[in-house]
Parts: sequence; C-alpha cells; structure tokens
Amino acid sequence: MNLNSSIKKTGKYPDGRAVGVRVLPVNYLVGLLLASFLAAFLLYLELDVLALGFLGAAWIVVPSLIWTDRVTFDGRRIRRTGLLPGMWARLTATRDRIKLNDVELVQTTILRTIKRGGNLVYTYRTTFFGKGKSFSIQSGGRHYREFVESVFPRLSEAVLDHRSIDLRDHLDDRIEVKRRAHAAKIPGADVLEGSLRKPFPKTKSVGDGYSEDKVAELHRLANELRVSGLLPQAIEAFRRAVNIMPADGRLLFDFALCLRSYASSQRDHQVERKALAMMRLAERRAGDDGDLLTDIGESYFQLGDWRRAGTTFKKAIERAGERFRSLIGLAEIALHEGKIAHVIHNFTAAREHAQSPAARRWTSHEIDYFSRLNSDEEYMELEISRMNLLDTLRLVRGSALRIALVGFPAIVAGILIEEALVANIGWALSLVSLAVWTTVIILSHMLATRIPYELVEEER
Repeated sequence: MNLNSSIKKTGKYPDGRAVGVRVLPVNYLVGLLLASFLAAFLLYLELDVLALGFLGAAWIVVPSLIWTDRVTFDGRRIRRTGLLPGMWARLTATRDRIKLNDVELVQTTILRTIKRGGNLVYTYRTTFFGKGKSFSIQSGGRHYREFVESVFPRLSEAVLDHRSIDLRDHLDDRIEVKRRAHAAKIPGADVLEGSLRKPFPKTKSVGDGYSEDKVAELHRLANELRVSGLLPQAIEAFRRAVNIMPADGRLLFDFALCLRSYASSQRDHQVERKALAMMRLAERRAGDDGDLLTDIGESYFQLGDWRRAGTTFKKAIERAGERFRSLIGLAEIALHEGKIAHVIHNFTAAREHAQSPAARRWTSHEIDYFSRLNSDEEYMELEISRMNLLDTLRLVRGSALRIALVGFPAIVAGILIEEALVANIGWALSLVSLAVWTTVIILSHMLATRIPYELVEEER
C-alpha cells in the first residue's frame, strides 16, 4: 500500500500522526499587527522598555500560536488543535472537535485566483459545520489535498456542496495533472489561447477509433485540469470529448462550468454566452438524471437565475422523484422570495430524504427556526434587526479601517517634519479607528449566530 492509499484509508500518516492542515493565520496576523502598532505608539511616548518588551512578547507568542494551531483528522473526528482554541473551548464550554457523523454541511469557496498566463491558481477555503461548531481549512499544499482525500469520501454527498464534490472527485497534484495532459498530447496554455474561440471541428463518434472508456478518461482528465485551474487545456480536453459524445449531459454540464470559469477570469462575455448555452443544452440532454438536473439547478442558483434554478429543481423532482438537494434548493429559492411557508414545506420534505442523521438534524433545526419566524412576529423583528445591525457593522468596519489607513501617512509625515501636532492627529485617528474596527469585529462574531428562541421566551 502506497503512502496516499494509507492516508485515504486510515486518515493518518504511517507514523501515526493525524492528517492536518495549518489554520489560516489571518486573525493571528491581525493581532500581531495591532500589537506592533501599539508598541510603536509606546515608543513614540518614549516608553522604550515597555514597548520593546511588549513587541518581543508579541513576536514570540503569536508565531508559536500560529505554528500549533491546526485542523486535524484522525480517521473518526475533525479537531481544532492549538493552545488558544483549546483555552477558548474550555472557557466557553464548547467543542473543539466534530465527529464525522455530526458534520451537517461542508462548504468550499474560492478565496482568490491568481492568473499565470492563461492558467489560474485557485486558493480554496473549506468549512466544516456541525453541532454549532465550524472549522475552516485553506489550500496551499499537499496537506490540504491529503485532508480532502481522507475526509470527503467518508461523508454523505448530501452534506457536500457542489464545489466540495468537485474536489472530492477531481482534486489531484497539479504537476501530475500536467503530466497526464502532456501524455494525452494536449498543448500548453500558450498554444491554445488563440484557438479557444474557434468553432468545434467536425464531430466524431464512439466507434471511429474511440471507445467509451477513452472518452471517460478524457472527461476525467478535463475535470482534473479544470479543478487545478489549467483552464485552456481543460477546455481543449472537454472539446475533444464533446466532439465524440455530443449528447452526454454530464459532459456538457462540466464543460459549461469550465467555460464559465474561463469567461469569468478573462471577463470574456462571448465565452460566457457559450457557457450559458452549453448549460441549457446539458439541461435538455439530462433526461431523467435527477442528480445532474439538481447540479444544473444549483449552478443556475449561483448565477442568480433563481427562476430557471427553480424550474430545474422541479424538473429533477418530476423526472426522478424527490431528492434531498433538490428540495433544499427549492427551500433556498423560497427564502430568497420571502415565502417562509414554502421554505418550511421544502425543508420538511428534505428531512424525509436526508441520507444521514446529521443532515436530518440540520434540516430539523432549519424547520424549527423558520417555523418560529413564521409564527412569532416579535422573534422575526429581532432577527431582522440582528441582520440589519450586521450589515451596518460591516459598513462601519470598512470605514474605520479606511480612516485608520489615512492616519498612518499623517504619523509618518509628522515624525519626518518634526511637527508634533500632525503626528498626534495621525496617532489619534489611527488608534480610535483601530479600536472601533476591533470592537466591530468582535460584535460581528457575536451577532453572527441566530438569537436563541429560548431567550425570547424567558423575557416574556
């Protein structure tokens, strides 16, 4: 058994260490920058010993906390390690781990995209939700891939969003994917860029020297290239496969996703229209494939075409019967339209088709929440006020940070020209703005969770 197979099977390395990914250190770095800024202010006040001691402690402690803070998987549970998360879990009497059976939802987003020629480098952020806890990991090396390969196959597909399913099925080492593309005689991005807008060549078919296995292999390679960000080569691989099997709905859908990603990165409206046309063609070719129709409906929803998304979800149910993700999609559309009764109805139906206890528990929580919103006007007003306050805090946070940045040049200018008044104004602006910014972040985290209904009952 090779190393990758061992990790996938046990969730551990051969030496017994759990598979783990270092936590994105954004909060730590923010704390370090704030500590450095305060140390600079103490130096400005000529409190040199205090400033240097404070700065030294910050630059020793914070990197140590970053180094030990990881999200690990030992084959049974996902756990957040590190001194600070452990202390916080004990102080708040909350969990520092989620069992696999308790994972209710997995969401993967693309944090940023770096363009390198015609190719892209994606940074994925994956968040696991369960029993009131959430742990996030970010791509950036083989540890993320090992984590995904260990955890995702063990989870029910009902709790994975579409991008997580994509990573589960198609994420591979970028260098290895490039090697396979070279073996398949697919040119590099620099060669393909000029041909991407050309019409397809004459269609071939299975039997003209091509087998279904060969097309399936080409389809798999195209998806691996797409997930790796090698979009020009992915488009070429999809083009070759579609030329052989033009009526394959799943192939057309994956091709549409690839074209959409390329159009978004290049801001090419012509390719974007092709992607939408390919998506609609995939919908027509889907037949009675309920899973494919559900995937297409979710893609329409992400594009903001809620009407077509709803039509596709209903089509999936009519042709293949009720299924969990289709019903969840209808519930989200009803929520967007403000039809709370429809939200409750679709979540109730989805609970009956949930494939895991965690999914049933999550849908039950959603049903309870929206039922209370629908039946209790006071509770609805509180929740609306909370969400409005969150929006206001986001605006205040952005404004406070911009004001703080304005103060930095004033500090530097005042010190350089030896004008104390200018420097003092800069320090005052920055210190007050950063204090407001930090307070707003803390309040936003506190208000991010829904108001417990029991608190409303107790106040009555």
